[in-house]
Amino acid sequence: MSTEVGSPVAGLATALSEVPDPVFSQAMVGPGVAVQPSAGRADAVAPVAGTIATLHPHAFVVASPGGAAVLVHLGIDTVKLKGEGFELHVAKGDVVEAGQRIVTWDPSEVESHGYASICPVIALDIAPEALVDVREDGQVVTGDTLFTVDA
Repeated sequence: MSTEVGSPVAGLATALSEVPDPVFSQAMVGPGVAVQPSAGRADAVAPVAGTIATLHPHAFVVASPGGAAVLVHLGIDTVKLKGEGFELHVAKGDVVEAGQRIVTWDPSEVESHGYASICPVIALDIAPEALVDVREDGQVVTGDTLFTVDA
């Protein structure tokens, strides 16, 4: 079963290796793509339909019915902001549609605190070979397919 994973934010799609954090850039968490978000306050949306399995102000995981779980991390080291500047719109356990608003945040504000605003979008517990049609360059709008999990 294939699961298309959409971009949670608008911006510039880039290779995971460009993320300034070895845990993500070396795909220790899992394979995926990063998006350098456009500046200004915006919504981060669910990349797939499913259930909110993990929820923090700066990161969330959506587990799709097809088995793919996708982590969206809003910026790097943003856990240190302790939720400041992030507004949650769902709760853990909620069932969401792809494209549904999960968090409102401001990448420019994250950068003003000295953190990178790049957003890793990671397929958890998936072999890198299971990702197909990976998009690692070019502008994306919210919802554009970043990759497909072929599980």
